[in-house]
Amino acid sequence: MAHPYHHALSSVRKWGGTVEDYRAIHDWFDASKMILADFRHRALRHHAHGIYMAETIFGSTITLSTGRVIPVRWIGERHVREDLGFIPSFADWVRAIRPEPWMGRAMKLDGGKQQPVVLPSTAEGVDKPSGCL
Repeated sequence: MAHPYHHALSSVRKWGGTVEDYRAIHDWFDASKMILADFRHRALRHHAHGIYMAETIFGSTITLSTGRVIPVRWIGERHVREDLGFIPSFADWVRAIRPEPWMGRAMKLDGGKQQPVVLPSTAEGVDKPSGCL
């Protein structure tokens, strides 16, 4: 689905209530679009642990405007299934990350000097958003 609003409409069709009853939960799942505005944003919250995180933030249940009580886990599971077709683990997402040399470098803790790592996005000739050094 393209927008949290459409997830909320789907939740209304499934459990009743209003779009506003569900909006905060679906907005939270898709808030990572602020970081990356394509499908990869889902790696941050669209997995089993992300559903658990939603429960810790919103509580184990919500009470709809109709008075009906719905588990937050159900809402999160439905959101992830609507977007991905199943509920992956975080490990499923991580396995899809291509390791790069800079990901494993660490700075020396003894105060020794180490050359800064130049990421591909900061290399010369690569377009950078305005305001970036």
